[in-house]
Amino acid sequence: MSELTTTARPYARAAFQVAASNNAVDQWSDMLHFCAAVAHNTTMRAILDSPRLSWQQAADLFQQVCAEHLDARGNNFIKLLAEKGRLTLLPEIAALFQHYRAHDQGTVDAELISAQEVDTEQVNSIANSLSKRLGKKVSLRTRIDSTLIGGAIIRAGDIVIDGSLRGRLEKLSTALAN
Repeated sequence: MSELTTTARPYARAAFQVAASNNAVDQWSDMLHFCAAVAHNTTMRAILDSPRLSWQQAADLFQQVCAEHLDARGNNFIKLLAEKGRLTLLPEIAALFQHYRAHDQGTVDAELISAQEVDTEQVNSIANSLSKRLGKKVSLRTRIDSTLIGGAIIRAGDIVIDGSLRGRLEKLSTALAN
């Protein structure tokens, strides 16, 4: 587990609890997504990493850039992150927030990585099978990876199902080596 994720976790959890208790999960999701993009920007990151910038200046700058996307609680959250020197954690905080949101809504994000295009019927079938296996609604996105040669890999939370030709060849190679 990444140190950044470990550090970001309590902030993401607190943000989710505030959002959920105020029926504002969608708004917070949008707000954090935008703020994460701003914090990820190389120019903004360089400014935020400057030792000459006080936490108050960092908070003010960030709030000015994100003004249209922040409510009062969002502004307080940005101030807290700036005071603790954690504004650069916003991409990790936003990702964890989405994880808590999906868990709360009984959904899981999954990815189907295939060697070639997968038709809609197959994607729906895989999503339905995963839903039954996980007991949650599955949001499945697809991606093509030509290095797989054939087959597919499915990632859903902590579960990885490697049905790729490359994966099978690696297993065969390992078995033959032993």
